[in-house]
Amino acid sequence: MIKYVIIACFCLMSFVASKAQELKSPNGKFVLTFDLTTDGTPKYKLAFNGRIVIKPSKLGFEIEYGLPVAEDNRAADVAQRTVDPKASLFDNFTIIDTRTASFDESWTPVWGEVKTIRNHYNELAITLDQKTTNRQILIRFRLFNDGLGFRYEFPEQKNLTYFTIKEEITQFAMAGDHTAFWIPGDYDSQEYDYTTSRLSEIRNLMAKCKAENPLQTFFSPTGVQTSLMMKTADGLYINLHEAALVNYACMHLNLDDKNYVFQSWLTPDATGRKGQMQAPCTSPWRTILVSDDAREIIASKMIYNLNEPCKIKETSWIKPMKYMGVWWEMITGKSTWAYTNAYASVQLGVTDYKQAKPNGTHGATTANVKKYVDFAALHGFDAVLAEGWNVGWEDWFGNTKDHVFDFVTPYPDFNVEEIRDYAKSKGVKIIMHHETSGSIRNYERQIDTAYKFMKANGYDAVKSGYVGSILPLGEHHYSQWTVNHYQYAIEKAAEYHIMVNAHEAVRPTGIARTWPNLIGNESARGTEYQAFGGSKANHVTILPFTRLLGGPMDYTPGIFEMDVSKLNPANKSHVNSTIANQLALYVTMYSPLQMAADLPENYNRFPDAFQFIKDVAVDWEDSKYIEAEPGEYITVARKAKGTGNWFVGNVNGYNARNSTIAFDFLDEGRPYLATIYADAKNAHYKTNPQAYTIRKMVITNKSKLTQFSAPGGGYAISIIKADNAEIK
Repeated sequence: MIKYVIIACFCLMSFVASKAQELKSPNGKFVLTFDLTTDGTPKYKLAFNGRIVIKPSKLGFEIEYGLPVAEDNRAADVAQRTVDPKASLFDNFTIIDTRTASFDESWTPVWGEVKTIRNHYNELAITLDQKTTNRQILIRFRLFNDGLGFRYEFPEQKNLTYFTIKEEITQFAMAGDHTAFWIPGDYDSQEYDYTTSRLSEIRNLMAKCKAENPLQTFFSPTGVQTSLMMKTADGLYINLHEAALVNYACMHLNLDDKNYVFQSWLTPDATGRKGQMQAPCTSPWRTILVSDDAREIIASKMIYNLNEPCKIKETSWIKPMKYMGVWWEMITGKSTWAYTNAYASVQLGVTDYKQAKPNGTHGATTANVKKYVDFAALHGFDAVLAEGWNVGWEDWFGNTKDHVFDFVTPYPDFNVEEIRDYAKSKGVKIIMHHETSGSIRNYERQIDTAYKFMKANGYDAVKSGYVGSILPLGEHHYSQWTVNHYQYAIEKAAEYHIMVNAHEAVRPTGIARTWPNLIGNESARGTEYQAFGGSKANHVTILPFTRLLGGPMDYTPGIFEMDVSKLNPANKSHVNSTIANQLALYVTMYSPLQMAADLPENYNRFPDAFQFIKDVAVDWEDSKYIEAEPGEYITVARKAKGTGNWFVGNVNGYNARNSTIAFDFLDEGRPYLATIYADAKNAHYKTNPQAYTIRKMVITNKSKLTQFSAPGGGYAISIIKADNAEIK
C-alpha cells in the first residue's frame, strides 16, 4: 500500500458559527458550502465547475429517545424520555468545532477492475451542539475529485445514548427538472426495469412500474431507489447513492416533484421505526457523484473509498471464478427445484422423501450435475452451481414457513459424496446454494452447521437467496434488522473462508472493500427476468451507472438461445439481447464471479462464440471506459491481471449505431491479435438475435476500429499479445 496523508486541523467556536464553511476538492472542481440558517438548521450546497449541483439542502433527524423495552423496564425508559422527548435533531444548532483534513493513499483491492485504487479527498468535520438539549452531532464531509460523501456521527454523550430514528432528514435539492433513470422506491424488491423520464414525470409513470410481484412494497408515488442516475439539460451527470451501509436501514429517496427536492426515506422495521441506535454510532455515507463525462461516473471508486479497509487478514482463499450451473433450465421451467409432486406440503423431519415418487423433472440430480461438471472441466470453468439439491422445495414459496429448509439434507437423487469426489477428480469446485425463503431466523440457527458442512465437502462459495417475505413477519428486506443479518452472514462466512454471492439481499454499498469474500450480489433485475417476460433491451446500459456503483452483480449472462420456448414450450418469453451483446456483458458488467448461464447444448451449437466466454478474464489490472451514455451504450476495455491481454465489451440500447474505438491503451510497439465478435448487419435483439460475425485482425496502439452495434446488440473483442508466428 502506498499512503500519503496530510492533516491540518483548526477549531471555530460557536461565537463565529454564523460564518459559512467552505471545502474544495483536491482538484478544485467541487466546492461544498455548509451553513446554519437563522433557526440553527444545518444546510449544505454543492457546486461543480461553478455550476450548482445541489441547492441549499437541509440535514438532520427526527428522533425519539430510548428503545422499545420490556414492561418491567418501562420506568427507566420513561425517565430517559423526560429530557425534551419532542425535540428534533434538525434545528437549534450552533457550531462548536470544525476540523479539516486532507488524505491521499493508494490501496490494492483483493479483486477488482483495477490493480490499485487512489483514495484522495479533502475533509470537513463539523460538530454541532443543540443548545436546547445539550446534544451533539458531528457531520463529516469528504470531497473527492469525483464527488461528495457525507455522514452523521453521534459521539458518546450524556443526553443522547439510546434513540430511535423516526426519519433522517437529508435533502438533495436538485437544480432543475433533470432526466432520471429510476426504479420505484420499495422496501423489498429492486427487481424492476428502469424508467427514463424527467423528475416531474415520475408521479404519472409510477403506476406503470407495478408488476405481478407479491414482494413489491411501494411507499410513495414519487419515491425512488438509489443508486439514482440523472442527467441535466446542460450535460451534467449526477448520481445519488450511499456507502458503507452497516447497522442502519437502507435509504430511498422521496421526491418533492414541485421543487425537485429529494429527501432520504429510510426502510422501516416491523414496528414502523427507521432505526434503533446507540451512541457512539454513525450513519452510512450519503454520496453524490458528478461529472460532465458519463465515463467518469462508471469509473468512480468513491463508494469503495468511503468503506473501511479490508478486515480479512489473509485473503489468498478469495478467488475470482467463472462458473456454470443447474439453474437456467429451472428458471425457464425446463426442470424443477422440487423433487416430488406427491405431497401438498412438506415438513422438515417429517416428510419421508425416500418413499415419495420422483416427479421426473428435478434438475439437481447426481447424473445432471455430473453432466455440467464434465462440460465445465472440458472448457476450463472453475465451478458448478446446483440449485434445488436440498429438501424442502415442494412448498417453499409464499407460505412464510420458519423451518422451510435445512442446509445439509439432500434429496434422494443428489449424492453429495459422489458429486464431491467426481468434481474434485475433474478439477471443478461445487458452489453451494442456500435459499432461505426469507426465514432469517431459520438460517441463523443453522448457519454454523451449514458452513461446516460446506467445508467438509469442499464447497468454498455459497449463493444465498432471500426470496419471499422476511420472517419475522413485518420486517423488510432492507430494514436495519435484515441489513444486519446480511452483514452477519458475510462475516460468519469469512470465519470459514467461504465466499458469498447473495441474491435478493440489500443492494451493495462498497462493503466488499472491507469484506472481499462478498464476491457477488444480485440486487437488481438479472438475466432470470428474461425468462419471466423479458427486461428492456437497454437495461444493461443503465445498470453500470446505478446498481454496479456499489459492487459487482451476479448478472448471469451468456444466454445464446433467446427463444425460451425452445427449452420450455409453455414459456413464451424472449431474451432481449443478441449473442454479441451477451458476450460483451462479461466485460461491461464487472464481477469477479461470472456465470455462463445457458445450457451446455446451446454452447455446443455456437462453439466459436462460446470461445470468448472461455477466454475472457474475471480479474483485472486496468480498465478503460471508452464510450458511455446511460440508456444508450457503454464500451469498456479491461486488461487481464497477470497476462497483458485485453478484452473489450460494447453493449448497445435501442438504436443501431457505429461505435468507434482507438486502441491507444495498448503497449506501444507491440502487435496484438484481435478477435472481434460482432453483430451481423441484419442482427436485432428481437428478430435476429443469433446473427453474428467473427473476424481476426492484427492491431497496435495506433489502430482504430469502427464497429456496428445492432439494437440490443454490441460486440466483444479479445486482444492477445502476438508474436511473429501468430501474425503469419
